[in-house]
Amino acid sequence: MKLLTYSPSHIAEIKQLFTQVFSDSEGESEGMLIGNLAYQLLTETDPQDLYGFIAIEDEQIVGSIVFTRLVFESGINAFLLSPVAIQTSYQGKGVGQQLIRFGINQLKERGVGLVFTYGDPNFYSKVGFNPISEKLAKAPLKMTYPEGWLGQSLVGEAFEPIIGNSYCVEALNNPEYW
Repeated sequence: MKLLTYSPSHIAEIKQLFTQVFSDSEGESEGMLIGNLAYQLLTETDPQDLYGFIAIEDEQIVGSIVFTRLVFESGINAFLLSPVAIQTSYQGKGVGQQLIRFGINQLKERGVGLVFTYGDPNFYSKVGFNPISEKLAKAPLKMTYPEGWLGQSLVGEAFEPIIGNSYCVEALNNPEYW
């Protein structure tokens, strides 16, 4: 399996991956919603605010993750991991964990200090994310599942409270995703 930074030539296949994976697990409307989100993130986000990574097996994209800048009023260099999709037949085989670790290492090499995600604590704890409260770091929008607000430091320091509000990229600035 190859782990790579995505290129613009991968965008259509990435959109299809997200659409199919989320249709399989959550239904067709959710698949369309998340497929379109992935497309928007990759086509409308300023490249300096975006990192996308893919897993390729047999010349096919079987996994994709997207990190986008999360701006805090305090100026901390942070990114948000969302969304994540692993082809249904590859789930449960460690592909997602490998891809997330690869992406986090790429961000660490680029001087990113903190990463956040909003999802299943049982899964994301396997790749170093820990539950955090909004007292530690405020989410950009009101969350329907506050237990899913997770973060990790990439600089080895304890997670200190971050004062002030946070802001996500425009494509994620929608209550439907939170």
